[in-house]
Amino acid sequence: MVVHKIRRMIGMAGVAAGDSARAFAWERRLHPVMICIALASMVSLYCTEFSGDSELRAVGRRMEWGIFLAFSAELVWMVHVSSRQLQYLARNWMDVLIVLCSGLALAGADTEWVALARLLRLTTVALLLTRASKSVRMLFSPGGLPYVFGLATIAFLVAGAGFYWLEPTVHSYADGVWLAFVTGATVGYGDVVPTTTASRIFAALIVMVGLSLFSLVTASVAAFFIGEDEKLLRREMHRDIQHLKSDVERLISDEEAQLRRELHADIRRLREEVAELRRELKRRGTISSAE
Repeated sequence: MVVHKIRRMIGMAGVAAGDSARAFAWERRLHPVMICIALASMVSLYCTEFSGDSELRAVGRRMEWGIFLAFSAELVWMVHVSSRQLQYLARNWMDVLIVLCSGLALAGADTEWVALARLLRLTTVALLLTRASKSVRMLFSPGGLPYVFGLATIAFLVAGAGFYWLEPTVHSYADGVWLAFVTGATVGYGDVVPTTTASRIFAALIVMVGLSLFSLVTASVAAFFIGEDEKLLRREMHRDIQHLKSDVERLISDEEAQLRRELHADIRRLREEVAELRRELKRRGTISSAE
């Protein structure tokens, strides 16, 4: 209950209980897609704010437009499929704020409001990462390992593109992905290394991302085995409960059988006593008639 109140306060409550089944289904379908789009905001922020390459800035701008359109489309569609539209907007006001801030940032990027656009861009990235953090707990669940591998794959593929653009010694996208992997895994073979300041800063970021992802993999594997132990314990408890239930049913059956036998014996004795009483009454009536 407390968690639901906190999510409502920060605008990430999702579909309300009692809403249409279609809304719940679409929320589940769009959830992983929107997480990936939210994480892509970090790449767009780097390209637009910290890269001196005009080509990277153009890529970052296109990514920002893609993020804006994706979240706008998601918000409009979820409001459309929800049977409680105003309640959905109230419970997910952060999505409205994300769309508003990203739209204003895109509108002010090419005007005199560049400083405000940058502030809005940073605010948008912070909001997107806050929304994505809602699903971090899922990564530590027993079934979260595929999501971790998927997130790691996307991260290294994107990082490979970053090294391909930033590092002059990387002559192909495949070499960029290889450099991203050995950097994120902290292997450092030395066959390809960052040489420019921008690529070294980017490599430091990839090291932190790689350490975090590999830690998530370790945590997910541990959660998987812990989950298997919990499943085994749950099955054993279920088996013990079934055995206890059988024992109780058997005891009840034995008790009922014993009660039936005792009841039958009491009825037989009662019948014998009634028959004896009749005979006694009949005998006394015969004696009285004779006198």
